[in-house]
Parts: sequence; C-alpha cells; structure tokens
Amino acid sequence: MTKKADQAEKVVNLKPAAEPPVRRKGIYLLPNLLTTGALFGGFYAVLSGFSGQFEWAAMAIFAAMIFDGLDGRVARMTNTQSDFGVQYDSLSDMVSFGVAPAVVAYGWGLSSLGKLGLAAAFVYASCAALRLARFNVQAELADNKSFTGLPSPAAAAIVAGLVWSTYHLEASVSLATIGALITALSGLLMVSNFKYPSFKEVDLRGKVPFIVILSVVMGFVVITIDPPRILFTMALVFGSSAPLFWAWKKLNPLSGKEAQ
Repeated sequence: MTKKADQAEKVVNLKPAAEPPVRRKGIYLLPNLLTTGALFGGFYAVLSGFSGQFEWAAMAIFAAMIFDGLDGRVARMTNTQSDFGVQYDSLSDMVSFGVAPAVVAYGWGLSSLGKLGLAAAFVYASCAALRLARFNVQAELADNKSFTGLPSPAAAAIVAGLVWSTYHLEASVSLATIGALITALSGLLMVSNFKYPSFKEVDLRGKVPFIVILSVVMGFVVITIDPPRILFTMALVFGSSAPLFWAWKKLNPLSGKEAQ
C-alpha cells in the first residue's frame, strides 16, 4: 500500500502547476463613448448636409466639438488614456471636423462655383487629414501649451459658423466665393506652422476665483443672444489670431525682443 501511495504522489507531482489567469484586453468605456458621440455628430452633419438642412448640420458639428473637448479631458482626469482612444479620436476628428464641414460647405454654396468650389472643399478635407496625421506623428514631441497649425475643431467651427450664419440668405456667387476662400484658408491654416494655444493645461479640478465662474456664465449668456454669428466670430478671431500676431512681430521686431 505504501508503494502505491508513493506512486500516486509522484503522479500528482508530475502534473503542471495551474497557470495564472490571463487578463482580457479591453477599452475604457467613458472616454470612447464621448468620442462616439463626436463621431455621430459628424455623421449626422453629413446626412443633414445631403438633405439641405444646413442649420442642423452646423449645429451637429458644434455638438461634436463639445464631445471632442470632453473625451480627452475625461480620459486625463480619470487616468483612462489608451493608444486605442488616441487612434479612435483621430478617426472621429477626421469625420466630424474634416469630411463633415467640407461636405456641408459644398452643399451650402460651394457647388455653385463648379470645379472651384470642389477644389476649395477638397483643400479643406485634405488639409484636415494632413494636420491630423502630423499631430499623431508629433504627439510625443509636441508642447502641451500650444498646437502647430490651427486645430481641426477650430477650423470646423469657422466653416460651420459661416454656414449657420448665412444658410437663410439667398445663394449668390459673391457669397459662395467668400465661403470658398474662408473654407480653403481654414484648411491651409491647419497645415501651417502658426502656434495656437492648446488650453490642455487648464486644471478643471482646481479652485478658481469667483470672477472666472462669473465670466464663463456671462460668456454663455452672450452666446445665447445670437449663437451662429457669435460662435462664427469667436472661431474667426481665434483662427486669425496667430497669423496676425506673426505679422505684428514681423512689422515690429523690437517689440518681440523687448518681450523676451
């Protein structure tokens, strides 16, 4: 009996030890859910542009900007950043802020210019793709305080704001020409080397003076007075700020040295 027991123990000892459970890979729900909201906004804008509902298309693009602004901040605040989220966000930006504004602008009035309008819309869409590709490549080397080139949401805000502000006006060659110029220039600003503030270092969890909250509330009140034109003006001022500041430094070189 003892020999049989020893043999049984040897057989048991020969069995391989149980392997530790393998952790399944997954994705973080909350930030990617917000990115999906931004993607849907761009998708809805394209459909609305095809059906001629340019007001709804422009509002959908601005809604996509809200979701796009939240997903990255939520990911950083909850420590749920991932390579998947970065790539998903980039693809969503291409749809919402690259393809959607170009399609909406073309249906709004650029189509009346023929090949010139088609070229302006394509310049915008292609520059958005190039800008996002450059951002992904330089993400690790980029400065968190500034962006190189106009961010694609800001460029989309310029185009969508123009469409939203003028969708009720009668289509004319002059208005379509202005729209083509603004659309193409917005695209070119995205691939420029101008520096724009990123606002990524704004701490939303920290304490701020009461005047900051009051200013934010007053800002929302001002926007509600005339959302299309005020949002378009704000986007236009932000987009033109870097070129104007660059031109001012070129014309006043002494002022730049004094600032240093």
